[in-house]
Amino acid sequence: MSRVETRELECFVAVAEELHFGRAAERLGVAQPLTSRTIARLERRLGVRLFERTSRRVELTAAGRVLLSESRRALDAVDAAVRRTQRAARRRRLVVATRAGTGSGLLAGTLRAYEGLPGAVAVEVVFTPDQVAALRTGAADLALMCGRGELDGLARAELTRESSVALLPPGHRLAGRAALTHADLAGEAAYRDHRPDESLDQIVELVSYGRLIAVVGASAADRIGDSVAAVPVPDLPDTRVVLAWRDDTPDAARALFVRTATVGYAHRFPAGEGAPALPGCDPPSA
Repeated sequence: MSRVETRELECFVAVAEELHFGRAAERLGVAQPLTSRTIARLERRLGVRLFERTSRRVELTAAGRVLLSESRRALDAVDAAVRRTQRAARRRRLVVATRAGTGSGLLAGTLRAYEGLPGAVAVEVVFTPDQVAALRTGAADLALMCGRGELDGLARAELTRESSVALLPPGHRLAGRAALTHADLAGEAAYRDHRPDESLDQIVELVSYGRLIAVVGASAADRIGDSVAAVPVPDLPDTRVVLAWRDDTPDAARALFVRTATVGYAHRFPAGEGAPALPGCDPPSA
């Protein structure tokens, strides 16, 4: 079987999402007969029927549903490869994805140390709740993140570990405790058993209003002021803060940044070499 072309997959995805050959052709900016011929050729090449067609409707077959999922991933991978290639050709900066409040102070120290080194390039920091997606799509070169999500295929270095603290309104009945347990928190109506998507500043605001009780890394306590109380939760596992990156293409500037970040910290765990399962930023169940 000859290799399927990306333009055929793009045509198939358009028809599969529109379930109408005319609308798909308009979306692609081509004539409808060309769209029909492309799908027919793709079906012959694969040896399967992708659509059930009648005079009134178009529906995906079981094989078509599988190809739609795979095609989206394949086209995303092609787009990511193009972005990474273009960025490598004009390498003048690194993009680091992170979430506001992750490893407070850690990134700032790494940036200061890195920027003074020979071979360093400009670094842009972007804030996103989905750092893994930023890496996989090529939108970022590195991600500073808590060890969470699907890290398969990514290299990562553990930079530090943080104990957990609960953020509570100052007047809350638990705020004066020296320490809390996960069971103490689980009984509170405002407690969320996962870290909210909001930034740390927004989380602090919600806690101060009495609308939220949340668990964050202990370093966040340096940034919260006196509007909320931070109480240790020692029976929750430490959060591991990691630097992650795609290791499938060499990049001298990225490697220098990684070496700078890992000096004085824990060992590097390359993908596929028995890296431990990392607990997430979300407070785990006790």
